[in-house]
Amino acid sequence: MTVTIVGSQLGDEGKGALVDLWGGDADIVVRYQGGDNAGHTVVEDGEEYKLSLVPSGAVRDKIGVLGNGCVINPRTLFSEIDDLRERGLDPDVRLAKRAHVIMPYHRRLDTIEEEAKADSDLTVGTTGRGIGPTYEDKAGRRGIRVGDLLDPDVLRQRLEYVVPQKKALIEDVYGLEAGEECDVEALVEEYTEIGRRLREDDMAVNCGDFLAERREAGDSVMFEGAQGTLIDIDHGSYPYVTSSNPTAGGAATGTGVGPTVVGQGEVVGIVKSYLSRVGEGPMPTELNGDDRDEELAEFIREKGGEFGTVTGRPRRIGWLDMPMLRHAARVSGFTGIAVNHLDVLAGLDEVKVGHAYELEGDERLTMPATTERWGECEPVLKEFDTWPEVDWAAVAEEGYDAIPDAAQDYLEYLSDELDVPIYAVGVGPGREQTVHLENPFDD
Repeated sequence: MTVTIVGSQLGDEGKGALVDLWGGDADIVVRYQGGDNAGHTVVEDGEEYKLSLVPSGAVRDKIGVLGNGCVINPRTLFSEIDDLRERGLDPDVRLAKRAHVIMPYHRRLDTIEEEAKADSDLTVGTTGRGIGPTYEDKAGRRGIRVGDLLDPDVLRQRLEYVVPQKKALIEDVYGLEAGEECDVEALVEEYTEIGRRLREDDMAVNCGDFLAERREAGDSVMFEGAQGTLIDIDHGSYPYVTSSNPTAGGAATGTGVGPTVVGQGEVVGIVKSYLSRVGEGPMPTELNGDDRDEELAEFIREKGGEFGTVTGRPRRIGWLDMPMLRHAARVSGFTGIAVNHLDVLAGLDEVKVGHAYELEGDERLTMPATTERWGECEPVLKEFDTWPEVDWAAVAEEGYDAIPDAAQDYLEYLSDELDVPIYAVGVGPGREQTVHLENPFDD
């Protein structure tokens, strides 16, 4: 049995809470793309864990796997693992030998390149953690992979090939001075030691074989996507995207399992009941039209804690965008959805959804393929009755029928439009603050 968790919007939908909730029924939780730019918060026994690389299931004694579609900063990884151990946990984390490694020169180049284009309208808003440059090296066939760290001779060979290129880029193209990030001997020493730790702790695996063997033994697997559909490199609002595939197809290419393995399981889209975005790019339903919109956006931002887990950046706020969700459901083939942050919309004077777009006088229910055309879209808003603040902890305990009627109408609209059932409704940050309707791991 497999369950794939996909962000249906622009990231920050609350995927970690659902992975944490349903991950208890999985034996293995696998991240299939992204790196330590994608933060997620997990609450366990009243303790809050902010993770950027370790899979969410690690706080629940599950095997966590970073698949070959991930890019891994070993410094971040071991820092998070050591921190979890200091807090009394013993995370079991495995790394795909085919996963690429974020090197210090990737982080340096990420910062340099972002500063060089800071005055451009196409500023993507990188976290500066080297994600993009690492994926560039992967595509350019000059990357360092986890498996290379296990063999000092191979590691040295790879570094002696790529480091002079990076040094020339920094010094000859950007006119800056290269530092320790381009010191081959220092890199060989540090990353050979990292390889030693990986080998001693038996952390590096052939991901596809490992998952096949565990599935044949009867283990259930959860695939955990980072970020969201609209920042998918192929299906997102290019160029305001990440460098990998958060959509469900990435679960196959990013782990070494076949697409039929993913397709025969459950694919659950995680939906936030409003929209948020970090960085640049179109956002047709954004609340930024006048002072009232700005006040409403600030209220939702503060109530929903809409600040980046990794960067702390305040997120842009808008109404739920239904054309975006229709696109996400089609691309990943959702079998169900979970809706988070329903409580954040309680007590508002108005609640709206972008039901469709208007573009050149025509109404359309799905997104244009190009970002430029998307930016020209105006939202066709549908207004809903508002619902009051209630005791959401009691709602979570009592179940779906305790949700205010107007909020149920809102949820049923989403389910009907996407033609999929709702599996869970988040009414607070903790796993216990979730209304359960269906467990995707149940037969």
